[in-house]
Amino acid sequence: MIRLSTIAVVVLALLSQHASADDYPSRPVRLIATAGPGGNPDVLARLLAQKLSDSLGKAFVVENVPGAGGVLAAKMVMATPPDGYVLMLGDSGGLAINVALNPDSGYQPLRDFTPITALATVPTVLVVNNSVPAKTLDEFVKLAKAQPGKLTYGSAGYGSIHHLTMALFEEQAGVQLLHVPYRGGTALVNGLLTGEIHAGWSGIPNVMALIERGTLKPLCVSILKRSPSLPNVPTCDELGYKNFDIATMIGLQASAGLPEPVVQRLQAAVAKALREPDVAGRMLALGIELQENGTAAYRQFMQDDLTKYTAAVKRLNLSAAKAQ
Repeated sequence: MIRLSTIAVVVLALLSQHASADDYPSRPVRLIATAGPGGNPDVLARLLAQKLSDSLGKAFVVENVPGAGGVLAAKMVMATPPDGYVLMLGDSGGLAINVALNPDSGYQPLRDFTPITALATVPTVLVVNNSVPAKTLDEFVKLAKAQPGKLTYGSAGYGSIHHLTMALFEEQAGVQLLHVPYRGGTALVNGLLTGEIHAGWSGIPNVMALIERGTLKPLCVSILKRSPSLPNVPTCDELGYKNFDIATMIGLQASAGLPEPVVQRLQAAVAKALREPDVAGRMLALGIELQENGTAAYRQFMQDDLTKYTAAVKRLNLSAAKAQ
């Protein structure tokens, strides 16, 4: 027979949960961006922080915690109480690729975090230096096949989204390029501009202005639909590389165990913020595609991402040890 004391504890816990949701937030909230100032998570975090501060009545304060591809921020947030006062804008790199490369990274995305909602996707675009005698993806592939291992491509580091995207493209296109890992996306773009490397997949926000000025040549984007920010650039899929669909998803997380009423309150506030015209306009101008889709869909995306990258890392024989 269930003891009255046990029932009392359960009832009090439920009442406390509802009360915490009704009062939430009652103090400032820390919003952790897994990148330095100017990075995509940082830009989105600052826009979101202002909107959430206005709608929920307490300050949402952005803190930048870059380092180790998002691992430092993830471990920090994972260890915080599940009360909604420390949130993280994490992306596919920190929450899937790192774990796929290193199963001993110290956390699991779906076990150690509460997924609140997806926020936006950042597609990548394959760009080449103007010295490369190729104006189309087909011409680039033919050039690469004619001189295996001679054309160079850059990434933001071993195991980065840029690295995996090209590794998967090499596999599908049947080409072999020489990988030049840099320390971050800015260094990658600089390598393209100086001609130190021939090609690279880059987040659209990082190269959109350079493409518009004709400084870099775009060949294709990494998603199934053309990007609204680069409508004249074809997708890999439409050029014959079927189902080639890779993008960084930025989403909002808290540590595991965040009460469902708080999840729902945050999700509703985020949905309202992302639908405001000034936010949507700013993101479009940066090449970031908003994608608020709720907790269930975001959890499924995280699972699919982890499955996809784990399989790719195994198939391509990649590992964290090789990055050393």
